[in-house]
Amino acid sequence: MSAPAGIDLVGARLEERLRAGEKFFAAEAERIARLCHRMAERFARGGRLIALGGDGADRSDVRHVTVEFVHPVIVGKRALPALGLSVEGGPLAAQAALAVEADDIAIAFGEGDDLASAVALCAERGALTIAFADIGAEWSFAPPGTDPFVRQELVETLYHVLWELVHVFLDQRGLLEGRRGSAVHDAGASSFLYPFLAEREDDLESVVADVRASVEMKAAEVGALRAQTLGEGRETLLDAAADLRAAFVRGGRLLALGNGGSATDAMDVVADFRAPPAGTGWPARPALDLTEDTAILTALANDIGVEATFSRQVIAHARDGDVVLAFSTSGGSANVILALEEARRRGLRTIALLGYDGGRILAEGLADRVVVSRSEHIPRIQEAQASAYHVLRELVEAAP
Repeated sequence: MSAPAGIDLVGARLEERLRAGEKFFAAEAERIARLCHRMAERFARGGRLIALGGDGADRSDVRHVTVEFVHPVIVGKRALPALGLSVEGGPLAAQAALAVEADDIAIAFGEGDDLASAVALCAERGALTIAFADIGAEWSFAPPGTDPFVRQELVETLYHVLWELVHVFLDQRGLLEGRRGSAVHDAGASSFLYPFLAEREDDLESVVADVRASVEMKAAEVGALRAQTLGEGRETLLDAAADLRAAFVRGGRLLALGNGGSATDAMDVVADFRAPPAGTGWPARPALDLTEDTAILTALANDIGVEATFSRQVIAHARDGDVVLAFSTSGGSANVILALEEARRRGLRTIALLGYDGGRILAEGLADRVVVSRSEHIPRIQEAQASAYHVLRELVEAAP
């Protein structure tokens, strides 16, 4: 994964991502559109999304996809039932045997015998199955290339797109087989986002074509946002990597934090530092995920308030020489701001990956290193931020 000496690593990694994204979504847009239709049929019958995965990066994707479906962040989207099963709960096949029902949708992250067995069991139960490796799923998508970071980013965009566009078919209920309920047409609050919802209730192929075009449009949007994020953020990422490299040499650690989907980004980046991708030869680095302990998070939220969930952990864990990495799509999350302020009081270096215009964190200079993904579309922000922290991870191990 290392670029040859003298090559602009950030620029090279950006080009790889742009090529891979264009190739993957051009090839798969039609299938993604039809999968959205099949998923909508399952949800309309009362089915749930069941996410399955191992540990590390796969676990972060399990948690990420479920929070997106259960807690919609776009006006007009309905909450959809989703459940995450990862290896901390025991063998995946055994967990699936207790949880999966006939109308469910199983989406699997990673590979291996246990995951393949779980997928097979889900299929036997009648669930629709989706995977990103050759493990026997009905719908299998194989992102191009060998870079695990790039492949994971493509998968993240894919499941974000599934979440966004399944609603198109849910709003066209006349196109759903086996649905329950009497309503036929329900454009609802999503109609201003997708004007074609008011048209052609009985023409599946026309709606599929519209959704396919939307898939390609969203892929192009994230490509442009990755270019902006890594282009404008190049020097900041280099400086942040130098901060982290120096901290690790001195015995410091990385502390990562964020809310919701950003919490899963903190989970993912910590996994990447603790357990580098196979074949890189990178050393494991000490990192703490401040979103990981539900007992701590819920105790602080219940007894003090949500605003204290991260700052109190910085007080408890932070030592001289540590670095705090904060994720916020808005740049204004109160608990993130308080954590950054606490880190600064303790003399820690701070890095922030932000969306929108950077919000208060950028405007008030609350972090030492700030990279902004300039969008108001949260899924695209998170996808571009994934590219930023994956490149950051690689830069830490690049020759200074």
